Amino acid sequence: MGRSTKPRTALALTLMAALLAGGGYWLLHAPASSGLLRPDDAAVVARGQAVYVQHCAQCHGTNLAGQAHWREPGPDGLLPAPPHDRSGHTWHHPGEVLFNITKYGVQRYAGADYQSAMPRYEGVLADEDIVAVLSYIKSTWPPDVRRLHEEVEASQRKK
Repeated sequence: MGRSTKPRTALALTLMAALLAGGGYWLLHAPASSGLLRPDDAAVVARGQAVYVQHCAQCHGTNLAGQAHWREPGPDGLLPAPPHDRSGHTWHHPGEVLFNITKYGVQRYAGADYQSAMPRYEGVLADEDIVAVLSYIKSTWPPDVRRLHEEVEASQRKK
C-alpha cells in the first residue's frame, strides 16, 4: 500500500495517446482496395457527409452537382465549383491527389499561377476529415464510376 499511482497513470496516458495516434494513422493508411478512400466504411462515410454539408455543400451543392457552367470561367475569371457526381471529373483523380488538392490547394497540381476559389483546408480540417469527405463523395458514385476510379487508383499505385 502507499505506492504512488503516478507512474501507472503516466504509462496509461502514454499508451492511450499512442493508440489514438495509431487510430488516426490507421484511418489514413488502412489497407483497402481503393487506397486512401474508404467509401464502404459506414462510419467514415457518415462523418464525411456531415463535414461535406458543413464545409463543401455551399459551393459544390448538397447533391454534389456543382455550380452551373462549371467548365467556363465566371465574371471573376475563376472556374465555378465542379460537380462531384458522375458528371464531374473528381473520379478521374486518385484519392491521394484529391486529398492533396483539398488540403493544400489546386495550385499544387495546376501550378502556382492557377487561380481558384477553392480554399485550402490545411489547418481547417483534420486529415481524417478530408479522407472522410472524399470517402463520402466516392460512396455516392454508381458502381461503374467507382470501378473506373478503382482503375485510376490502380494505375497510380503502379507508378
